[in-house]
Amino acid sequence: MNNTAALFPASARVKTACLADRIAPVLDEIRAGARDTEKSGRVPVRSIDLLRSAGYFDVVKPARFGGDEGSFAELVDANIELSSACASTGWVAGLLSAHQWLLAMFDERVQQDVWGSNPDALLCGSYAPVRMAERVEGGFRLSGDWAFASGCENAQWALCAAIIPPNGEGEHPVPAFLLVPASDYTIAETWDVVGLAGTGSKSLILKDVFVPEYRILSFPDATSGRTPGGRGYKGIGLFNIPLLMGVPFCLGSAAVGAAKGALDSYIDQIGTRVTRGAVAGGNNKIAEFPTIQLRVAEASASVDAAREIILRDIARAQQLAQAREDGTGEITEEDRILARRSQSFAVSLALRAVEALNASTGGLGLQMSNPVQRAWRDANAVGRHISMNWDAVGTMAGQQLLGLPPKGQF
Repeated sequence: MNNTAALFPASARVKTACLADRIAPVLDEIRAGARDTEKSGRVPVRSIDLLRSAGYFDVVKPARFGGDEGSFAELVDANIELSSACASTGWVAGLLSAHQWLLAMFDERVQQDVWGSNPDALLCGSYAPVRMAERVEGGFRLSGDWAFASGCENAQWALCAAIIPPNGEGEHPVPAFLLVPASDYTIAETWDVVGLAGTGSKSLILKDVFVPEYRILSFPDATSGRTPGGRGYKGIGLFNIPLLMGVPFCLGSAAVGAAKGALDSYIDQIGTRVTRGAVAGGNNKIAEFPTIQLRVAEASASVDAAREIILRDIARAQQLAQAREDGTGEITEEDRILARRSQSFAVSLALRAVEALNASTGGLGLQMSNPVQRAWRDANAVGRHISMNWDAVGTMAGQQLLGLPPKGQF
């Protein structure tokens, strides 16, 4: 029996426990390897195998292709716990799992293309539609580089966003995902960063790659939650959640988890530390400083509030999608922007938590191996993402509340 099987014996692989409980046995190993993950610039195969054995990539995957068809809230909750051990691993694993859900939005022929040949196939993605696809007979051709493809070395397919040119008079260009197998691109070493360094968010290089016409998903379809694939899945709401009411919760959970991990590590460190002299005097217990106590309280409250917000609103997104499927409700612009506000504000709370902690780690906190400092860098990297940036998302939410046309991604 291999080591992975030993961690997940047959009895444990029966998926009765929630995903967060199923990954609990491997978190210590992932936590211990977090610095190596960061230095290597990618999530190790071992970690992906451990998560796959726990069913991480099945939770929001269609049952007809071997998935659980569970709840998005279960995935987000588990991703907080995973990210508390290693935010880079949580960022990648959350996206790879969420992309199983996104694939279900494509035409069923696309789902068969991917899962029919490899039920364990995973998808990375480059979301910014900065390239124009060339329309050719039977489909499109893509050339250029696609940046920030997190987890690309752990994936067998890639979602490459591009602009689809109009097909006739009166039509307009439309952004869309075009699905490309790993055999059609190379990976460029473009990821050398200060935060989320282990995500391996490198660039994909495509040269005159043909994509069949049916292997695309338009942004308008995806963001509305009315998609070719989603129409084939009814009854639980899962596969008809609008794109931006789903995937960004996984991104935000990486920051919340990083802050949770920082708090746990900080408490462990502070509990045994004493001052060494200088201004504060020698041999004073650091945990007895009121300023330290306040920082711990603030970080704890921020993490707790962030977790509650994102779990509440990802569950609400699935409930709204199910009500729309049942014909008893609709998903409004206000609903979609509320989800975006929650995702981004949760990251703001996580940033508040890691800043409170990292600012008081002293000289030891300068060590690259210090988990509090790494969490601070990782959470700040999440906050730089355009989907998570509070300046961008917060102004959009404010515009909507003030009766102005909201400008942004929702």
